[in-house]
Amino acid sequence: MNSQRDILLFAALALAWGTAFSAIEIGLTSLPPILFAAFRLDVATLLFVAVVAVLGLEWRPRTRADVIAITVGGVLLVGAHYGLLFVGQLYVSSAVAAIVLSLTPIVTPPIALALLPSERIRPPAAVGLMLGLVGVVVIALSGGSIGGQALGVGLLFGSAISIAIGSVVLERTRGTLPVVSLQTWAMGVGALTLHGLSGLHPGERFVTSAFTTEIVAALAYLGVVSTAGGFLAYFVLLERVGATELSLVNYTSPVIAAVFGWLLLGESITVATIAGFGLIVLGFTLCKIDSLWKLVRPIVEDGYTRPSVPTNGFVVRRNPYVRSTNRNNEGRSAPKSRSSPGAD
Repeated sequence: MNSQRDILLFAALALAWGTAFSAIEIGLTSLPPILFAAFRLDVATLLFVAVVAVLGLEWRPRTRADVIAITVGGVLLVGAHYGLLFVGQLYVSSAVAAIVLSLTPIVTPPIALALLPSERIRPPAAVGLMLGLVGVVVIALSGGSIGGQALGVGLLFGSAISIAIGSVVLERTRGTLPVVSLQTWAMGVGALTLHGLSGLHPGERFVTSAFTTEIVAALAYLGVVSTAGGFLAYFVLLERVGATELSLVNYTSPVIAAVFGWLLLGESITVATIAGFGLIVLGFTLCKIDSLWKLVRPIVEDGYTRPSVPTNGFVVRRNPYVRSTNRNNEGRSAPKSRSSPGAD
C-alpha cells in the first residue's frame, strides 16, 4: 500500500466498518435486530443495483455455479453473518463485537482444510488459531455470565464462522458474474432471508413509531456508508493491494469501534477485552506470517541493502558507479566491484 490514494481509501474503509458497530448499537435501541439487519441490506441492495446499471455490468446468472455462488453468498456471507451480528450485539458493546469478528481470518484456514483437500495448515497457523480462540474465550468470560456477554460473543463467533465457510465455498465455485453483480445478488438474497426470519420470529415486532430521526440516520449510515460504500472501497482495494494487505482492516476496525463507542455511547473497554484482542492479533500474525513477511521484506531488505551514492558517481538499478579519473576515458563511468551491496 504505497500510494496516498490507497492509504486514504484503506483509512476510509476502516472508518466506515469500524463506526458501523456504533450505528448498530443506536438502531438496536428501537428496532428488532433481524429486521434492522434486513433494512440495512435493503438500502445497500438498491444502491448496488444502481451501480451495476450505471456500469453496465452483466447481472444475469447463466450457470449453475452462478446460482450456487449467489445462494452461498446470500445465505452465509450476508444473511447469517448480519443476522448473527445484529442479534449478538444486543449482548455486547460495539468494541467487543468488532474484536470477535476480527477472528474471521484466523478461523478460515481450518475450515479451508476441512473443505478443500489441497489446503494445508502449517504449525504457526495452528498455534495462531489456538491463540485466537483463547482470546475470544478471555473476552467472553470477562462478561461474567452465560446469559450475558458470553452469549453475545458466541453469536458473533458464529457470524465469523459463517463468513469463513461462505468464503471457502465460494473459492471452489467458478461463476461467471462480476464480483459487484455477485455482491448485489448476495445482498438481495440476504435481505429476503432476514425478512423471512424476522416474520417468523415471535419477538420481531415492527412499529412505525420506531423510526425516529436518530434511527433513520443510523440506518442510512449503515446502508449507504458502511455497507454499499464500504464494500465498493473493499473491491477497489482488493484489486489494487491484494487480500493479505487488505485483511489488516480487520484489526484497525476494532480500534475505531472502541473509540467511537466510547465517544458516542459512553462504552468502556476492560483490560480483559484488550488482552483478548492482543491474543487475536497475535494469532492473526502467526496465521499470516508468510504473507506478512512478503509485505515487509522489501522494506527491511531495502534498509540494509540500499547502495550508497558515491561522491563522484551515481546509482543505476541499485549498482553504484564512479566516474573514471583516467584522462583517456574522460566522460565515461566504471562500475564498482560486483560484490558491492545491492548488486543484481
